Amino acid sequence: MEKIDGILQELRPELDYHASKNFIEDGLLDSFDLVSLIYELETHFNISIDALDIIPENFVSAQSIAELVKKNGGVL
Repeated sequence: MEKIDGILQELRPELDYHASKNFIEDGLLDSFDLVSLIYELETHFNISIDALDIIPENFVSAQSIAELVKKNGGVL
């Protein structure tokens, strides 16, 4: 989970992701951020995220992002 926290902080260091229960609803991740985040996740974890997995529910929290990474073969 630390790796995902680090990626999120690099993406938008001015935001406090730990204080949010839903990154999407709270406005912490917009569509451009999601594109950047997906790229970083694929690069860092050497995975390919299926287009069908790019839905808001998979990006609402660090835990949901971690589950997405694991589902696509990444090792945390």
